[in-house]
Amino acid sequence: MKIASVNVNGIREAVERGFLDWLHAQDADVVCVQNLKTKSFELDDNILYPEGYEGYFLDAEQDGMSGVGLYCRQIPKAIMYGLGFEQCDHEGRFLQADYDRFSVASFLMPEAPEEKQRFIEQYSDYLNKLRRKRREYIICGTWHIAHRTVDVSNWQDNQFTAGFRAEERAFMDQVFGPMGFVDTFREVERGENQFTYWPKLDQEVPRNRQEGWRLDYQVVGPNLQRAVKKAWIDTEATFSEYAPIIVEYSLSV
Repeated sequence: MKIASVNVNGIREAVERGFLDWLHAQDADVVCVQNLKTKSFELDDNILYPEGYEGYFLDAEQDGMSGVGLYCRQIPKAIMYGLGFEQCDHEGRFLQADYDRFSVASFLMPEAPEEKQRFIEQYSDYLNKLRRKRREYIICGTWHIAHRTVDVSNWQDNQFTAGFRAEERAFMDQVFGPMGFVDTFREVERGENQFTYWPKLDQEVPRNRQEGWRLDYQVVGPNLQRAVKKAWIDTEATFSEYAPIIVEYSLSV
């Protein structure tokens, strides 16, 4: 099974820059998208239902912000919209597709420090409850936190920057430590300069691979750790400031 995840940072703009061509070229089983910034009812059918996929979306109540989506080749058994707390659900930050043995979620963490910290308090409760469930989970999306020094360029200069502050990284330590979740990308890729976000997008100039942030993850429980076969960041995709992260699993839908 192949899962792709990308922060499109405005789906209409991403489509204009080639997102749909990229989607069809991936031949992924599930494509998770974040930061749609558009109400789904305002989208054309070619975006809502690309050939070969069923599209599912959770909009933010406020116009022009957040929103997440899932493109699924196989129709899920069920779709879960939100996590049951206001900040998540009203801002369109979590959408989950349930299959027989596992679930795949598209997730978008708030970016602003105070909003992020408030979200983390309730999201941590959800993750702790998840550990006690028998179902397996794959949570894909932008966490807006670079976990380790290797995940951000010039880390010494960014220690007090949102996305790399000590309290944010401590949360990720908990996620990938006591909570037992796994950073799938780092299971197979240990090298430096592996980034998913570059602050300025310029399609005419190749991305400076030594100056960026790794803010996007596919996170799984410990039982799926050995199912991770391959993981990579598609730095050639330039329809967004964020690059897609793609993972292949020894699973079937």
